[in-house]
Amino acid sequence: MPLMSRRLPVWAQDALLAAFVTYAQISGTQRSAPEELAALDTVGMYGHAILLTTSGIALSMRRRYPVPVVIYVAAASLVYYLAGYPDGPGWLALFVAIYTVNAYGNERYARWLSWCGLPFVTAGWVLAALLFPPVEPGWLFFRIGTAFLAAMMGVSVRMRRKLIAEAHARAEQAEQTREEEARRRVDAERLRIAREVHDTVAHAIAVINVQAGVTAHVLDKHPEQARATLVTIEQTSARALRELRVTLGVLRGADDDGRAPTPGLDRVDELVGIAREAGFDVTVESHEVLRELPGAVDTAAYRILQESITNVIRHAGPTRVTVALAQCADNLTIRVSDEGRGPSEGNGGGRGIRGMRERCELLGGELTAGPRAAGGFEVFARLPVVPA
Repeated sequence: MPLMSRRLPVWAQDALLAAFVTYAQISGTQRSAPEELAALDTVGMYGHAILLTTSGIALSMRRRYPVPVVIYVAAASLVYYLAGYPDGPGWLALFVAIYTVNAYGNERYARWLSWCGLPFVTAGWVLAALLFPPVEPGWLFFRIGTAFLAAMMGVSVRMRRKLIAEAHARAEQAEQTREEEARRRVDAERLRIAREVHDTVAHAIAVINVQAGVTAHVLDKHPEQARATLVTIEQTSARALRELRVTLGVLRGADDDGRAPTPGLDRVDELVGIAREAGFDVTVESHEVLRELPGAVDTAAYRILQESITNVIRHAGPTRVTVALAQCADNLTIRVSDEGRGPSEGNGGGRGIRGMRERCELLGGELTAGPRAAGGFEVFARLPVVPA
């Protein structure tokens, strides 16, 4: 980076400003009132020089200690004029100090100095004009107006810095919110994909396991039945592979073209048929013709039904299964009950039931699963037709 494009440190800027103001105050007074300076005695000469010099040098600390600096400069200026020293640009340091305390000082102190300090300084100038005439009214009003203008400029700079800081804070907060939202969506998508993979694989493996057992049992005595079970295994595995390909396509960012449609309740007969082929007596009760459902609700209902039937195949053993579907204006209810032995103690709280419950809760519904009083196991889910 070129040297000329670099800004000086703040302390160097203030030091240069203090040196310039000190020189301007002393040299300007010498040029504007040479006879009055020549008439001063030795004490007056030293006092005049000390007040102008120290008030200018004090500006080197104006940003670090803005309130003490403005108090000292105001006091030095008041003493200077009350002492009857020659009039001149000895007020430059005061204007800079008033600007600084309003721009960089403590906001509460700056407000107090603006409301109380400026009238006090104005009264001091007026008093000096009355006690040590003649003072031109133009110079008096110019100083008063410049003091108020310096204060207003300082307040304007403070407000601008405050607005910029607030804008940066809002931008940082918005960026942080976007990052948190992105992480939340990634986590939600990861969980959704995990549920999809679990439901697809668990259902397929459960059906294949049952059909493989049947095949091994009837292979020698009933080869035709064994062939039928092998066909079922082939169809189930192919269907599972298709669903996995669709799910994993999300991770690859593949286009939607060519994907299989998302499964829904229109495939209930297919699930029931698989369970019947596995040796289960399945009854479907639909109290009302199902109307068209939102995509998220339709998919969640299918997955819940699929996981429930999978659990029956894995844990209940050959038994009677009842699938009840009902839809009203607001809710869709799913009830899958069986008369089997139910899950064992170690399998009652698996990921399948947890995943079904998460699906329901994401849509604003609820799910209960547990043993029936009359024996067997039951899963009941309520899904709002319009997801939350």
